[in-house]
Amino acid sequence: MTDTIHAPSFKQLSTLYADMDRAWTAAAAHYGFHCQGCVDSCCETEFYHHTHMEKHYLLAGMKTLDPGTVKEIQTRAATVCEQRNHARMAGETIRVMCPLNTKGLCRLYDFRPMICRLHGVPHELQRPGASALQGPGCETGGPLFSATDYFKFDRTPFYSDMARLEIEYRTTLETPGKIRETIAEMLIN
Repeated sequence: MTDTIHAPSFKQLSTLYADMDRAWTAAAAHYGFHCQGCVDSCCETEFYHHTHMEKHYLLAGMKTLDPGTVKEIQTRAATVCEQRNHARMAGETIRVMCPLNTKGLCRLYDFRPMICRLHGVPHELQRPGASALQGPGCETGGPLFSATDYFKFDRTPFYSDMARLEIEYRTTLETPGKIRETIAEMLIN
């Protein structure tokens, strides 16, 4: 696959990401919340990502890095996968830093997936025919969030738009099946 095949989809994805970033920033500003890293870093959470388009976009971001940095990140990704697999086999859960995080910063911040953009602030997700699911936001922001009136940060339009873009992307590229991968797995698969 060439980058020109991905370009139209990636342009739509970057527009959607910009919309997500604006909505997240508005919600965070309402609470006076500033995500500047913390002891309970969300970058240590084992998030699963489900879209081929986001995976390919992240991998396109890897191409913007120098070869030495790519090798370093892929080595860390393999280590993260190994650590999580060992923990799973032992029936344990562990928190391991994302292989893209270096000194508290994401090496591919502009290419980070949707959940990395939307995590942290209180939110809701409308389900067809059911009540909205509500998330409290991260523990670090908890005191700010509970001391302030709720700001409606509805993730539903973002999930809907992402699903539509993913269907179009998979249809265009004739990509079968779904994925369920962490960032570390994306970087080594």
